Amino acid sequence: MPFRFESTPLAGVTLVVPLRHEDSRGWFEESFKASEFDEAGLPTEFVQDNVSLSAKGVLRGLHFQKGQHAQAKLIRVLSGSCWDVGVDLRRESPTFGRWFSVELNSENQLQLYLPQGFAHGFVSLAEGTLIHYKCTAEYCSESEGGVVWNDPDLAIDWPKLDFSISLKDTSLPRLSGVSW
Repeated sequence: MPFRFESTPLAGVTLVVPLRHEDSRGWFEESFKASEFDEAGLPTEFVQDNVSLSAKGVLRGLHFQKGQHAQAKLIRVLSGSCWDVGVDLRRESPTFGRWFSVELNSENQLQLYLPQGFAHGFVSLAEGTLIHYKCTAEYCSESEGGVVWNDPDLAIDWPKLDFSISLKDTSLPRLSGVSW
């Protein structure tokens, strides 16, 4: 089995730990295998892949897609390091409004699976952090939404850095003002 799947305190959020094969030449790992994901109850059909490059301190999020364009995401870091956050926006969920975070980096090769109904954000912890994520639905600007990164109702414990944040992300509403 090339993966270990670990549950988290938030229902549906899963850490995916790939098995790495190393020798004197380097290493090899499988980053996705439909049969293994299916057996673990995770999606096997991803329709869009995204890659972002961020300088240290860049904070992106918290973003989501709603309606028929709601996305589940499988997130990993190819180089560098980030502190990755998922926020449960599912109003019927017992963990609504709670968040989960994990450091993803090129050394630990952890992957974070966020189901539909979660906002996603991250802060880059290193220069040149390259993040790859697979999505179960294509991006649609009309279905885009977000929650402001520093919403006091969420009280996300972000790492202490000098952040670089887009005007768009600083202008997002608080969770209480989000229509899902």
